[in-house]
Amino acid sequence: MTTLYFSPISQHSRRVVSLLEEVGIAYEGKLVDMMKGEYLSEAFLTINPNHQVPTLIDGDIKLHESNAILRYLCNKHELTDWYPTGLAQRAQVEQWLDWTQCRMSPAVVDIVFNSVFLGEKGDKKAIERGFKSLEEISPILDAALGDKKFLTGDRPTIADLALASNMFHLGLAKAIPSHKNIQAWFGRMSELKGYQKSLPQM
Repeated sequence: MTTLYFSPISQHSRRVVSLLEEVGIAYEGKLVDMMKGEYLSEAFLTINPNHQVPTLIDGDIKLHESNAILRYLCNKHELTDWYPTGLAQRAQVEQWLDWTQCRMSPAVVDIVFNSVFLGEKGDKKAIERGFKSLEEISPILDAALGDKKFLTGDRPTIADLALASNMFHLGLAKAIPSHKNIQAWFGRMSELKGYQKSLPQM
């Protein structure tokens, strides 16, 4: 049985849960209570010394990084719709996975962690930095989406799941970009049952 240590308040956990639920892969979910600091406990550090979620355990395989987990699941279960095998299509998926991690994620952390989770104790300069970055990258994403339904074409891929998990996080701070194509894309992603099942109970 595949086991996933996760938290629904973690955008990186949600992208993995989204895929598992969307394609119907059986797994045992083990909730890590982030608000109580369970990710720093001695017991959890034996599972993930990086004190982060998610962590996937599948037989003898243990994986920590969410995008690596997405790739592993797609390769193991031959989910070629979600992780295409064609060179050009695969390269586009990889590009958007990296773009999300390198460009979008830092802005999301700056904004959401400091304004939502830390509240009055949040770093105001980090929030300002995050919004400035978001202002720069949102038009890039909107233009790339253009008239496409999803990031790389007519079907969602794991790149869309990764980005959607960040977009929901921005929603916690009421900071989802208002650009037309982004809004339309996020609306389509929000209709996926796997994505819906990944969301925290607010």
